Amino acid sequence: MSKEKVVFGTMNYLIMIAGVLLMIVGYFVMASDTEEYGFGARGLTVGPMIVLAGLIIEIVAIFYTPKKEA
Repeated sequence: MSKEKVVFGTMNYLIMIAGVLLMIVGYFVMASDTEEYGFGARGLTVGPMIVLAGLIIEIVAIFYTPKKEA
């Protein structure tokens, strides 16, 4: 078995998990809107903003590089 270098570090995966969880929360917020057809404030603004924040966190997780110690 050869030791291959992993693409992302542990911190990257933790940030990715946080982003996915935030997106799931956003989808639940959109689904829990009580207005007809989801046209309330939660379904149209709050939920999508939470999902967008999760996507931004995913982008940060991909580009995050830990600082090298001297």
